[in-house]
Amino acid sequence: MGFGGGNLGKMLLKQMEEMQRKMERIQAELGEERFEATAGGGMVTAVATGLGELVDVRIKPEVVDPDDIEMLQDLIVAAVNEALTQAQA
Repeated sequence: MGFGGGNLGKMLLKQMEEMQRKMERIQAELGEERFEATAGGGMVTAVATGLGELVDVRIKPEVVDPDDIEMLQDLIVAAVNEALTQAQA
């Protein structure tokens, strides 16, 4: 009492292979897509891929104040979090 024997298995395997190829293509596209976010009026910029990988952080020299490192750290965290949020969306 089979269900079409090997034909059903072959068909399911083919569908699974197609789905895997689609997933690989989507992941590759997401890896190429870039999401950019800024903080502090553009003083800090973070760029992430669609896979949630941080690929770039740019800091304008005028925001670097040795007497206020905490503000710079906060700006970096805000920019990175926003870029990652955009990538997840």
